[in-house]
Amino acid sequence: MENNQFQFKTSMNCGGCVAKVKTELDKATGIISWNVDTNNPDKILTISSNGISPEEVMRIVQGKGFNIELIRQ
Repeated sequence: MENNQFQFKTSMNCGGCVAKVKTELDKATGIISWNVDTNNPDKILTISSNGISPEEVMRIVQGKGFNIELIRQ
C-alpha cells in the first residue's frame, strides 16, 4: 500500500494530551509517523500512513476522550 498523509483537527491542546494518545498511536499498525502541532489553533494531528485508515486513527483518538475531525486526506 502506498504511503499517505492525513491531517486532523483535534482537541489535544497540550503535551499531556498528546501523551495520552502516544502509546496507542505508536503501536498502531500502519502508522509510519505522527505529530500534533499544539501551537496551531486547530491542534493539527498529522499522520504518515502505510495502511491505517483515517477512520481507525479517529477511533484511537476518540477512544482517549478527544475530539477529532479529518481535514485533509
